Amino acid sequence: MTRLVLAQLAPVPADPEANLQRLAEALAVAPSDLAIFPELYLSGYRVGDRLHHLALRAGDRIWDRLVGLARENRTALVVGSAARSEERKGELRNVALLFRPDGTVASQVKRYLPTFGPFEEGVPFTPTDTSRPVPWGPHALGLAICYDAFFPEIFRAHALAGADLLVVISASPVTSYALFSKLLPARAIENGLPVVYVNRVGVEDGLVFGGGSGVWDPRGEPQPLEERPMAGLGPEERLLVGEVDLAEAARWRPFRPVLRDVATRPGADALPPEAP
Repeated sequence: MTRLVLAQLAPVPADPEANLQRLAEALAVAPSDLAIFPELYLSGYRVGDRLHHLALRAGDRIWDRLVGLARENRTALVVGSAARSEERKGELRNVALLFRPDGTVASQVKRYLPTFGPFEEGVPFTPTDTSRPVPWGPHALGLAICYDAFFPEIFRAHALAGADLLVVISASPVTSYALFSKLLPARAIENGLPVVYVNRVGVEDGLVFGGGSGVWDPRGEPQPLEERPMAGLGPEERLLVGEVDLAEAARWRPFRPVLRDVATRPGADALPPEAP
């Protein structure tokens, strides 16, 4: 079994140092194999033009500290951040970063940027057009970010390319809770894979974030989670611990062979996991 920590926290807007400190405290309080923090956790969500100053880059002090924390705690760490594009100077990406215990780092850029209602992600961020699983020891993680959950082709691509676990980090408002509670079990069922969802809480600039973090098995059934005490937890903040069986998908899929049947059809190509 793989031990999980779901850090349903409210980041301090535009204060990555404070958010990094709480991240370190969570890792110390709840040892795990995989610890997951929300979308744009390090910077906060509604911070305007400050994103350019707050965006991470390999070799930054906070980046190096995250590398160290993953190594020191022997924990794989998924965290959301704004990041500077390595391909095009001046562009920002909304990314899910995977810091591995061996010191290596992988990332997945958000593919779909909401530009409706209170959302303006298309202004500061540049999306990507591809998704591929990222290696994690003998396994592979399929990473996605918030609004990506509404696009099943992302998760199908991860599954066909060999993902063992689908991980969604989010900064979703409370008004979207009912939608995500339906989508995420469906993503698990249609791909025969467990899904982990970590959404933030708190309020920024009038936007109330909805929590609802959870784990679903390959049948779409919610899995038990326990709360772990941590100093300074605010309203709706939760440090949740649980387990996921990464071998269960192989046992379940013969009873509902969706991926087998899809893979035999034209257009089922998917990108393999990137090199560690």
